[in-house]
Amino acid sequence: MNTSRRKFLVLSLCSATSLALAGEALADEPTLAESDEQARRLGYKAVATTVDPKQFPTYKPGQDCRSCSLFQAGADDKWGDCLLFSGKRVAAAGWCSSFSTM
Repeated sequence: MNTSRRKFLVLSLCSATSLALAGEALADEPTLAESDEQARRLGYKAVATTVDPKQFPTYKPGQDCRSCSLFQAGADDKWGDCLLFSGKRVAAAGWCSSFSTM
């Protein structure tokens, strides 16, 4: 029984350490710049309200990355991962022409 308790404590400690390191790794990801080549092609703006609706007629007021199905982050996160921009975090308040609500 004592061995099981030790295994449990060791596994718990390893799990907690892994989660902490994963959180730090996510925080270290660079943020997507509007000048990035892929960002320019998709019309990415870090602030959705700055999108030119004449240039991007699919943009509708109120759309932002936070409400896009490609955005992966918590409800209160200001930055998150996007399935389109691997390795770079996008602004929750941002928008691009691939906006999807599926």
